[in-house]
Amino acid sequence: MRSRAVPRVEVVRATPDRQEAVTVDLEEGATVGDAIRASGLAPRGPVQAGRFGVPAALDERLQPGDRVELYRPLPVDPKEARRRRVGRR
Repeated sequence: MRSRAVPRVEVVRATPDRQEAVTVDLEEGATVGDAIRASGLAPRGPVQAGRFGVPAALDERLQPGDRVELYRPLPVDPKEARRRRVGRR
């Protein structure tokens, strides 16, 4: 029995300067981590990813047409940024 490919899984990564998008074909049952590795966009170090703007685990299974997004770490924790703004008032 042949396994079917999951068509048009897109992996995207945005940097301050540009956005990169790669379409990869994976085997049925592939995960978010598999898509990231196949795309060649995997960053060094820990990876934070999501599907269509919703955080996703690297072992989460993909569906045809999914969009896997690689997230950059935030420069400052949002709660800390708010505390700083309030402290300046």
